[in-house]
Amino acid sequence: MTTARIAELLQPFLGAQKLSPAQLSAISIYIDILGRWNARINLTAVRNPEEIVARHFGESLFAARHLFPASTSAATVEALEVPPRSPVSPVVNAFEPACALKTSKVADLGSGAGFPGLPIKLWAPHISLTLIESNHKKAIFLREVVRALTLTDVDIQNARAETLPASSYDVVTLRAVERFEAILPVAASLAANDGRLALLIGVAQLPPLRTALPLHNIAAPLPIPSSSSRILAIAQRRSEE
Repeated sequence: MTTARIAELLQPFLGAQKLSPAQLSAISIYIDILGRWNARINLTAVRNPEEIVARHFGESLFAARHLFPASTSAATVEALEVPPRSPVSPVVNAFEPACALKTSKVADLGSGAGFPGLPIKLWAPHISLTLIESNHKKAIFLREVVRALTLTDVDIQNARAETLPASSYDVVTLRAVERFEAILPVAASLAANDGRLALLIGVAQLPPLRTALPLHNIAAPLPIPSSSSRILAIAQRRSEE
């Protein structure tokens, strides 16, 4: 698939913002790796590349631009004129932050094929990303993608989330996980006291979300473009009076 077609498919999810050529190239590489691996292990039931772009990358980048609105969209990079650091690493250079952005620690719980964590990293290169995936083969896949895209500051934890230190992350993301209601308290425990939970879920999951996290404020859900039922819900623990 051409990068122009990828950009076209992603436009509804990015609004007025755009991805750089290097970011689009990285997504193209990612899709190729995902296609090869999907023939061996079940990473995603979606097999059509255009559907993968829209449903997986689109939804992930929609979350990314709301979580990190000032990050390195193509327009931001161009405006700040980032100088290349190395002529042999075009993907990394395009993702270098041009100013001293605050490093946010992000955990993607049940990362699977890497969504939404890796697209968020492509969007916001300054974050420190932890991909939590208990399945060994899926963790190996994630390592291959990270290596192929030459991403830095990405930690792949082939472990259960319950074993990781509590209150460690500024943002915890969750998408398409099993045992949704059971995993919510685990996700909340990983977030710092002022951290956020970013959940890509169906509208029907809002009531159990509110029930499972009674101590959190849940912002008005954001409808995901091109979907009649998918939303982005962001939750944050109420500050103690």
